[in-house]
Amino acid sequence: MQGETLKIKVFHMQEVILGDRFQLSPDRLQIKQDFDCEDAAIQKLTIRLLPPHQQEIETNTIMDIIPISTKVLGVLGTGITHTLTGVSVVMTGAIEEGEQMHEFGSSEGVLRDHLVLNRAGTPKAEDTIILVDLLAKKGTPFNRGLCLKMFAIVDKYIQEIRESLKLLDGKDANEIHVYEDNVHPGKPKVTLVKQVAGQGAMYDMLLYPNEPSGFTGGISIIDMNNMPIFLSANEYRDGAIRSMV
Repeated sequence: MQGETLKIKVFHMQEVILGDRFQLSPDRLQIKQDFDCEDAAIQKLTIRLLPPHQQEIETNTIMDIIPISTKVLGVLGTGITHTLTGVSVVMTGAIEEGEQMHEFGSSEGVLRDHLVLNRAGTPKAEDTIILVDLLAKKGTPFNRGLCLKMFAIVDKYIQEIRESLKLLDGKDANEIHVYEDNVHPGKPKVTLVKQVAGQGAMYDMLLYPNEPSGFTGGISIIDMNNMPIFLSANEYRDGAIRSMV
């Protein structure tokens, strides 16, 4: 029996540049370098582009690596998702004259020394990296609330790209992957059990954000008292889990 269908349409970015506004075509992305985070706790937000093989740069602690994907039709696990390849967002952060944004080992220093490329969940060697760094004001306490503010700010920035990504014509995609959530009556039922983190400021996990691998709208497993949740294979593929570690 055929269940829900998920189509992921991939647009590969041949060029990523800085400009005065967000602009996206099927193979080219322009981003803004100036972005007002509008949060009193943040002293400075810096956005830089790192071309492929140019990670010899000093950064604050790596807080997350975020793909750029968006729902075009349906909800997570169904319908159509657009996603970009050739570009990834790397989020870093610290407190001015204070702590790095970490709990169990910081990763500040030369980016190349702390970022392993070509792995699941990390940029490819040929990717352009959008480096978003947040510096909280001096004296700001390091806590879960500050971390969540930073994640929300970066998600708002990425959403500007997602809104343009929604408008791309799927016929221009470089790849289309179709995943059928089929049901096989009488066959063995298979379950994958995944243990996830949920115990602190930077050991957090969101479920069901509004956008694939997004932040806004997501529910923290900490706030659900780490209760077990059932996800379909297509929900998992479509970014229903947002790991923030």
